[in-house]
Parts: sequence; structure tokens; C-alpha cells
Amino acid sequence: MSHRTDETPADFIAAIDSALGLLKDYGDQSAPADAKVLAQPLPSLLEQCQGLLAEAEVQDPPPVRTLHHLACTGGTLISRCIAAQPNTQVLSEVDPLSPFVPSGFGPTDLIGLSRFSSRPADQETQIQLFLAGLRVLYDQAAREGLHLVLREHTHGHFNFGDTVPERASLHEIVGRAFPVKALISVRHPLDSYLSLQDSGWVQHFTPPTLDEYARRYHAFLDAYRHCECIRYEDFVADPPATMQHICNTLALGYSLDFPDTFFAIKLSGDSGRRGDVISSRPRRAHPPALEQEARDSESFMALLTRLDYSLDCAMGGA
Repeated sequence: MSHRTDETPADFIAAIDSALGLLKDYGDQSAPADAKVLAQPLPSLLEQCQGLLAEAEVQDPPPVRTLHHLACTGGTLISRCIAAQPNTQVLSEVDPLSPFVPSGFGPTDLIGLSRFSSRPADQETQIQLFLAGLRVLYDQAAREGLHLVLREHTHGHFNFGDTVPERASLHEIVGRAFPVKALISVRHPLDSYLSLQDSGWVQHFTPPTLDEYARRYHAFLDAYRHCECIRYEDFVADPPATMQHICNTLALGYSLDFPDTFFAIKLSGDSGRRGDVISSRPRRAHPPALEQEARDSESFMALLTRLDYSLDCAMGGA
């Protein structure tokens, strides 16, 4: 049975659904006797349809979408709005190699249990455990027509401990076994640093200075330098246009209604100034000495240039 090789899986599925509907009508019990005779090849046609579906999945398997942003950069708001798009399943705060020690009781956490077992699992074993579990979710999402999105918890990788460890990113880990479409989002680094100070999380890295934060922000950007990047400030200024760009980047369907529905989506990691309205907020109060510290930091000023921000940009945000 010949078919066009440039068609997408969606084209195959739509055509096959139409064909199956016609075949069902053609083989209905109320049809004339001669029509029933002609309908006998139905099992063969169904097999061919199933073969086309299988071939389409092999040629163009659905991607896993990954979202990447540092803490206190508005990532939860953006992730909730992505989760409000059609047929989208978002897993929030994912990091199979997180250095954070889980609470004493975690009977469903196989990676954590293996890490703190009587014979602790090495890093590669933890990665394989994660990919095996992700395969189950991926296959289930494909069967149900859902788009699987992983929101990375980057804090443990880039803003925790004395140094940024040399280890695989979530994008690299997922890319071992699945096609990936990735997106990073950023926010003015002075605003996110002020938010880290307010939450106390700035103490998670050493030294807890603006210069060190900028150095770690550069490491994050280096790790995801090949990914599409959006700015939080652009998102809150024009949510529909920015969300359409996000959906195009991640190959997701787009819903015009997401500004009115995202509030119903609850995700972990909502650490900022919470709210159900997408809008900019004033910058947190801070001592003038901090802006001088920013000017004196070569890493921070280079970061502003890299992200196309100016020091006097006072958007505020999460």
C-alpha cells in the first residue's frame, strides 16, 4: 500500500480515522448483502492502518519537552501557563541527580531509596532508574495523546554547594533515550537575586554574593546555550504573543484562554510572590550598595549584556 513519506503522524492519524469511519459504515449490519461481501477484507485493511500508525511513530516519535530556569525567575508562572495548554502534562521540579537529601520517609522514591540504601547506587544507576520510569510515563502519554513536559529543578545543580558540579543536565539525560524540545527562561538577574535573598536561598551557595550568583548564572546559560530562550519580562508584558512563541518552540497546541484558566493549575515550586494574574511587579526594595556591588562585578555586568538587560531596568516580578 503506497503512501506519501512527507506526511506527519498527525496527518496519518487523521486519514486513518477517516478511513476507519468509512469502513465501519461500509461493513454495518444494515448494509446490503453484496456490500457485506465486499467488506470482508476489513481485517487486512485494519492491519495496514495499524502498520501505518506504527511506521509514523518510528519515523517521528513525539518529543519530551523540557523547561529550564533558575529559582526565583518566574518559572512557576510560565510553567503553569504551559500546563494550561491543550493535552499537556507537566511534571514539576525534576532532577534525578539532585543533591537535596529527601525526608526520612519516601517509600515511592526509588531513586532516593537506592541512593541511601545499604549499598548506595552510583550516578549512572540513578540515571537509568530515572529513564526507565520516564519511559513508562512517555508511553502512557503517547497512548493518551498527551504532551509530556518536564520542568527541571536547576537549583541543586547550579545554585547549591561550594561549586557547580560537573554532571549531566536534565536535557542531556533525557536526550539519551528520547527526542527533546527544550526552552529556557530568564529574568533580570538583580530581581532574581533579591528574591533569593528574601527567601533565604542565597545561602545555598558559597559565597552568597551577587558576583558568585552571576558566575553561576553564566554556567547555567552555558549548559543550555543551544536552547531557545525567553525573558520573563517579555512574558508578563505580552502573555499571548510570548505563549504562542513558547508553544511553537515546544510543538504544543495553543489555547487562547490560558490567561483565564492557568490559575486552576497547581505546581510545586511556587516560591515567589503568588498570584493568579499575569502582570509585572515593582522591584523589591534593596540598599544602594547592592547596585554598586553590581557595577563592580565584571561577571554581573557581562551577564546583563548577555541577557540584554540594563542595570536600571526595574521590572520586578516573581
